[in-house]
Amino acid sequence: MAFKFKAIDHVQLAAPKGSEDQARWFFGEVLGFEEIEKPAELKKRGGAWFQYGNCQIHIGIEEPFVPACKAHPAFEIENIEGLKEHLSSSGIEYIEDDKLPGANRIYVHDPFGNRIELLEWVLS
Repeated sequence: MAFKFKAIDHVQLAAPKGSEDQARWFFGEVLGFEEIEKPAELKKRGGAWFQYGNCQIHIGIEEPFVPACKAHPAFEIENIEGLKEHLSSSGIEYIEDDKLPGANRIYVHDPFGNRIELLEWVLS
């Protein structure tokens, strides 16, 4: 082939109109992502963009809004036990899942109902 994929540039999740402050709280304060500036032309559409290292998540406004209950981004975590403690102390519920061999993983839902997978690979 004459082309190749290099990386995922970003993941976009949808949110309802007027939900930017909730997104800032969840992705910024709870998960520790830094909000990054949207290009001027895209600011008109609402939403917010966040980055943590090389991972970007874009929250886009969608009307009518329907959360992604099955489709989801998955983020690899270092010290998932620490993350679980942090989520619990922040009042965020999570679901533990042991169905992926070699992974310690959980699922959370953002304030809009979108599913997010968080996992740590366990070395044998």
